[in-house]
Amino acid sequence: MAALNFQLLDWQRTVLSDKHRFKVVVAGRRAGKTRKAAVDLLMKGLECPEGSGVMYVAPTQGQARVLMWDLIHRLGREVIASSHINNSEVTLINGIVIYIRGADRPDTLRGVSLYHAILDEFADMKPIVWEQVIRASLSDTQGTALFIGTPKPGAQHFKELYDLGQSGDPEWKSWLFHTADNELIKPEEIESAKRTLSTFAFMQEYLASFENAGADQFKEEWLKYGKEPKQGSWYIAVDLAGFEEVSKLAPGSKKRLDQTAIAVVLLTDEGKWFVKKIEAGRWDIRETAVRILKNIRDFRPLMVGIERGALMNAILPYLSDLMRKNNLYAHIEPLTHGNQHKNDRVIWALQGMFEHGRIILNEEANWDEFVREYLFFPTPGVHDDLIDSLSLISQMAVTNYQEPDESEEWRPIDVISGL
Repeated sequence: MAALNFQLLDWQRTVLSDKHRFKVVVAGRRAGKTRKAAVDLLMKGLECPEGSGVMYVAPTQGQARVLMWDLIHRLGREVIASSHINNSEVTLINGIVIYIRGADRPDTLRGVSLYHAILDEFADMKPIVWEQVIRASLSDTQGTALFIGTPKPGAQHFKELYDLGQSGDPEWKSWLFHTADNELIKPEEIESAKRTLSTFAFMQEYLASFENAGADQFKEEWLKYGKEPKQGSWYIAVDLAGFEEVSKLAPGSKKRLDQTAIAVVLLTDEGKWFVKKIEAGRWDIRETAVRILKNIRDFRPLMVGIERGALMNAILPYLSDLMRKNNLYAHIEPLTHGNQHKNDRVIWALQGMFEHGRIILNEEANWDEFVREYLFFPTPGVHDDLIDSLSLISQMAVTNYQEPDESEEWRPIDVISGL
């Protein structure tokens, strides 16, 4: 049998040598995903038992041909006996057929015993392609599968398979590779893209980040930075998380917990918000109360807003005791969500404010975590604690400020009071 000599990238060799049955590769653009798929098809095809086959599936039939047809002929010409482009089938010298199919024609995926299947750009497919078609085709041979792609908005099914591969399941393994993991792409090209693309686009296309599936509700160009105004009134909003004993948890578990976030905002007479800081962390109930009190001491806010509910009821006794002991008091305002879904509440409170430049972030603070939440809101699995705490300010800092209309003469509503 003819010998094949593939030149593989380091990450491709790592995945190829792994023995897990189901593999999930999340990778940035031009990282070498489709070439890895072609190598897999040829190698699995050459070892495939008689009576079975291997299959490559892309989101559409046309996409499958564009991505794989020429590539697999170029890499496997020594071991290809024949091919039929109308059927999108390639027959190897051992008689095994490689089926090249599109997920848009699910009927063409059925009825074939598969030794190996590759689902390319799986984020663009419906979950039923795997769950109701391909998985059953692997059962009689105890076949293997490779899922590859770049994260996409709304593609939670791809994220779930990646998480399964990270969970320690004996059959599943997953990897995440950046475009930079392709050694053939020059580092300066990556840096050029980072400078010119938005943070959202760069993280999705080059870093293959699952924190990229937001609905583009907030735009990067809306972010404004500046210095603290000389006049205004301070407000503090607290978005409470559960008070777990986080010190006892493993590092991986901590990442999945929500954070308590404390937003400190100066409201100016013009109705603009200067966001001094948003501090966040996974604290127990006592530390949370202490941090709130310290901000009360430092900023003397007109109001401290905490969302009404069990968590507010839990922390108020601690906070009240601290205020009495330190002779330091603030008005605590219970806030409500008004039966609104969080996404709607946050967008209603902040979208217009950011779009019209009425929210200014403190130029001296670090906003990396906030900007990530801002750009990817709302994204399943991505924290939104900081942006949610800022949205709570809108329930306290309500103003009716309007630009003065100099074309109209001022007239008092009440001539006695001058109102």
